[in-house]
Amino acid sequence: MGAVDNGNAINAAALARRQALAGPSGPAGLIQNMKVFGIALFACIGGLLYGYNQGVFSGVLAMHSFGEHMGDAVSDSTKKGWLTSILELGAWVGTIYSGVLAERIGRKYTILVNVGIFCIGVVIQACAAVGDSTHILGGRFVTGMGVGSLSMAVPMYNAEIAPPEVRGSLVGLQQLAITFGIMVSFWIDYGTNFIGGTGATQKDAAWIVPLVLQLLPALVLGVGILFMPFSPRWLMHHDREAEARAVLASLRQLPPDHDLITLEFLEIKAQSLFEKRTEAEKFPHLHRTNTWSSVKLEALGFASLFRSWPMFKRVVVATVTMTFQQWTGINAVLYYAPSIFAQLGMSSNTTSLLATGVVGVVMFLATIPAVMYIDRVGRKPVLVVGALGMAACHFIIAAIFAQNEHSWDAHPAAGWAAVAMVWLFVVHFGYSWGPCAWILIAEVWPLSVRAKGIALGASANWLNNFIVGQVTPDMLKNVRYGTYIFFGLLTTLGAAFIAFVVPETKQLSLEEMDVVFGSPGAATADFERQVAISREIGLEQALERLGQSGVERVQREDAGERETKVDMES
Repeated sequence: MGAVDNGNAINAAALARRQALAGPSGPAGLIQNMKVFGIALFACIGGLLYGYNQGVFSGVLAMHSFGEHMGDAVSDSTKKGWLTSILELGAWVGTIYSGVLAERIGRKYTILVNVGIFCIGVVIQACAAVGDSTHILGGRFVTGMGVGSLSMAVPMYNAEIAPPEVRGSLVGLQQLAITFGIMVSFWIDYGTNFIGGTGATQKDAAWIVPLVLQLLPALVLGVGILFMPFSPRWLMHHDREAEARAVLASLRQLPPDHDLITLEFLEIKAQSLFEKRTEAEKFPHLHRTNTWSSVKLEALGFASLFRSWPMFKRVVVATVTMTFQQWTGINAVLYYAPSIFAQLGMSSNTTSLLATGVVGVVMFLATIPAVMYIDRVGRKPVLVVGALGMAACHFIIAAIFAQNEHSWDAHPAAGWAAVAMVWLFVVHFGYSWGPCAWILIAEVWPLSVRAKGIALGASANWLNNFIVGQVTPDMLKNVRYGTYIFFGLLTTLGAAFIAFVVPETKQLSLEEMDVVFGSPGAATADFERQVAISREIGLEQALERLGQSGVERVQREDAGERETKVDMES
């Protein structure tokens, strides 16, 4: 345990020194300087694009002119499922290539390339105005590739260039931006539905405009990334140490020889060496000399997750959790909300779209408190309560549906009660499985395989997302109220899985996580390697030099620099 103790001591000392030297954390840290604030806004643009794309098609599907233009591609429930879910299939493909691309050409250019892919997909969809449903199918698949890759590359980039003390706030902002994008897309659909009228006179612009509007945040993201620096971690990993240090200094608005820059620089270098040496130890016969060797190493890295029972248990926790997240039915609601509300007695298409807009609002608001209490309450209680709440909503909707299926006009209050249960379902998802499932799957992995583990969970998410999007129209048509019973039962199973299979990960150290999953020693080996690297590159010595007196000195210097800056500005 000596190596683990040393490793923990180094990590604790690094954290303490950084906290003493750095600026405020949380929202206050985001506005400490304009560069950090710009990073936060940049994260929001990526999340907004992702969320908007997730929500916009539900309203388009319900528009009269879109149905007339696409014919049986909308009226046939199976083809309608393909129109919707093809984006998720493309996104799954995007998550597969994203990791290799981000390592080969960098996070910055990966974002740029995928913005281009995304825009091509949107243009293909817009061509459906003079074409047919094949343009929507092909365009949404291509757009999905871009969305899937961006959903991994943008958060990765932001996390790597943001100061450590505000990374948590950026994660919260990213999730809020996603739900905000969903909300905005629903209300844009509601507004454009009136172009030319809501019936037979409706113009094609009613559905073309919300689709084409996706280009605006995409172009902002693409143009903005050109003015952003390379990720310091990627520069370090590709032996461009001088550039990495210069980028860090510029981002933090501090001199390159500042103690905070030195500390963060050495931490990044230690992490980079750790990853390289871990990979070299596991796969000594392979080296990242070209794209093909990188692909083989990535594939072998994923395969290693399935070679031991303790690691496979982590695979089960990550993939099954993300599977249950999708089978709560959340994306059935987000993708087909207007159709669902019409089936629940909202006979007016305008009313259905209005009720869909409320879904976006309540989901956005419900996500806000999750960032505040998740670290205090824990993951399991929130996930279990959220799942039971969602399941109860499903069962109540099914009961109302079964009782009033053929008499909604005579019982309008029953229809609104069912709609209210859909809104309450979204609230339960917003504070629980929306943010918490992603937090959980990031915490269960040892440091050496965390990136691949998260990618595996994301892949399971998108694949199940595709299946849900594909089967929901047929289920709503043929199974009717049984659809909600089905989702309710699966959500209840999800609650049981979390309660009886998944460990509580709140505030567990990596070695404690190893004990929970039956693999004691995995984190110990990681820590031993970390300690050796820290000593080799001088990180341990730097921490020893930077005692409390050094911290106080730096704080005094920073205070003096700020006073000078204020005097100059005034």
